[in-house]
Amino acid sequence: MKRAHLTQPLLLAALATAMLLGGCVVRGTGGIPVPAIYVGAVNVPPPAPQVEVIGIPPQPGYVWIGGYWNWVGGRHEWVGGHWAAGRAGYRWVPHEWMRAGGGWRLREGHWARR
Repeated sequence: MKRAHLTQPLLLAALATAMLLGGCVVRGTGGIPVPAIYVGAVNVPPPAPQVEVIGIPPQPGYVWIGGYWNWVGGRHEWVGGHWAAGRAGYRWVPHEWMRAGGGWRLREGHWARR
């Protein structure tokens, strides 16, 4: 009887942990989880970029990938910047909201050849 009493809380804890960690993310460069980029056009212009404290890179050769406004659930949501390992011969081109017809479209940040 004691064994079943101890197993139930452990099972519930494992189930709760699995549910919390079961979210969907897209892996960015360097294995850093980033949200999926919204690819459609929206009618609401993005707010001004948030001020971010950049600090020093964790290792030589790291590049700061600045934050940006993504479109999630019908509203703009800030995605904070992060450090990523640089790529030899490439430069980081930041995310950018561009006018598209009567709305706005997010151009995804990417690595471009120098």
